[in-house]
Amino acid sequence: MIANNLKQHIEQAIAKTFGADLDMGRFSVDFTDDPQFGDITTNAAMVYAKDLKLPPREAAEQLAAALRDGLKEAAKVEVAGPGFINIILTDEVLSAMAVAAPLARPRIYEGQEVVAEYSDPNPFKVLHAGHLYTSVVGDAIANLLENAGAKVHRVNFGGDVGLHVAKTLWAMLRELGGEHPEKLKGIREQERPEWMAKCYVDGTAAYEDSEEAKRAIIELNRRVYQIHADDDKTSALAQIYWTCREWSYEGFDKFYARIGTKFEKYYPESSVAELGLKTVQEQLKKGVFEHSDGAVIFDGEKYGLHTRVFINSQGIPTYEAKDVGLIMQKWEDYHFNRSVVITGNEQEQYMAVVLKAVEQFAPELTAATNHLTHGMVKLKGGVKMSSRKGNILRATDVLEAAAEANKELTGQDNEQTVLGAVKYAFLKNRMGGDLIYDPEESVSLEGKSGPYLQYAHARARSILAKVGDRPVPKELHDLDSGERVLARKLVEYPGVVAQAAVELMPHLICTYLYELAQVFNRFYEANRVMGDDREEVRLRLVGVYAEMLSDGLALLGIAAPDRL
Repeated sequence: MIANNLKQHIEQAIAKTFGADLDMGRFSVDFTDDPQFGDITTNAAMVYAKDLKLPPREAAEQLAAALRDGLKEAAKVEVAGPGFINIILTDEVLSAMAVAAPLARPRIYEGQEVVAEYSDPNPFKVLHAGHLYTSVVGDAIANLLENAGAKVHRVNFGGDVGLHVAKTLWAMLRELGGEHPEKLKGIREQERPEWMAKCYVDGTAAYEDSEEAKRAIIELNRRVYQIHADDDKTSALAQIYWTCREWSYEGFDKFYARIGTKFEKYYPESSVAELGLKTVQEQLKKGVFEHSDGAVIFDGEKYGLHTRVFINSQGIPTYEAKDVGLIMQKWEDYHFNRSVVITGNEQEQYMAVVLKAVEQFAPELTAATNHLTHGMVKLKGGVKMSSRKGNILRATDVLEAAAEANKELTGQDNEQTVLGAVKYAFLKNRMGGDLIYDPEESVSLEGKSGPYLQYAHARARSILAKVGDRPVPKELHDLDSGERVLARKLVEYPGVVAQAAVELMPHLICTYLYELAQVFNRFYEANRVMGDDREEVRLRLVGVYAEMLSDGLALLGIAAPDRL
């Protein structure tokens, strides 16, 4: 995203210089890694030298001469190395780009409908650190897509039917002494999440250890599906089921409100199970699926994957069939251009089979789907945890660890700082591998952290506050060497935002904002702002810097307070 159509001007210079019909999309125009080599570099001469039957350096010299004559944005054009062309922009152009950078919007998804599905907690189970992670990352990716012009529909999917529900209900009935919904009134609101989590653990253990319990849980699973089929709200079991499902949803809403995440729609598995079942049955007749020991399967081994059951021997749709139903329902609801689904790494092979099955009858939907995965979240020095075993790292555990570390460091209870610390810690690394969360490191005001950037923004705002309402120039022209280095970093922002949106990688924003803050700190230490002859110019740069931090942090879902 180089401003002023610089790449287009280089294309025109190539055509004028060589008079050849060349594929103009092949060369790159980028910011240099080091300002001493100019502001912009292009490999155009090296890309086309072979086509032109010229040595790369000679082709570069000819193209550089044309750019010196015709590129008014350039103060200097030089040939470097084997044939790179480095361009130093005029102060006027660099300044204009810097001032415009915070408001630049890469409209690469203009007019597109995008569904972003993330978080995906299951009712009857506790929210764990993975749900916090995908909520934070999913929200940032959705923000990037919206910023790039897409209409984004944030949706959530969770298992309100299935064996995990039956396991939890089995233990609940034991705790309640049978199907006695009236006894639920004795469970206080603050105790509900822990109680349901304990029941899930107890039910899972019983399912694995006792054949009698396993049979009872399987029967409960069938009864839960029947509750939905009959729209049963009055039977004793139905009252227990609906009440506890609502408890879960209320807990989810409070959690999302706390971290600043909102969803347009929540898809319970029960709402898509019938569509998934119907779709699999229809495609069974067409040979996409096949029978096996009374069940319906998809033979993934034909495609280098593994085989999975989509309808079990009791005729009940499995998770796989429900995911098929979800894909079809999202299409019916939104007719999306793109669907982004974010899950843990353990779902990678599972989703590969589901998408390969759907590809056989709706290839346009799978082609438009991006499945992104992430690893586990662990506390520093922690062990692998599991909700099945009951030693889960809860979402609230992470937030409480951050709050504790921040209180110890600052003596304050500041939710904005805590959320900024956790979100930046989750977002700063490329999504994919496991994440070791260090609470103390995340709240530090030094180093690569959310509070460091929040403080940087507050510091810039405090500088501007000293000016009051005194106007500063809207445009900049002549820049000294220190101002130029800061402006040079500022103009990179639109390109970073565009790349992050294309690659769905919010960590690129994290890295850039940290680097920007470091450049600004060096500038501020070496260049007095208030009371200097160049005060107005420098205040304008400080203002642009503050706007950019605010905008970038907003994309990450992090607050940018004016003071800490």
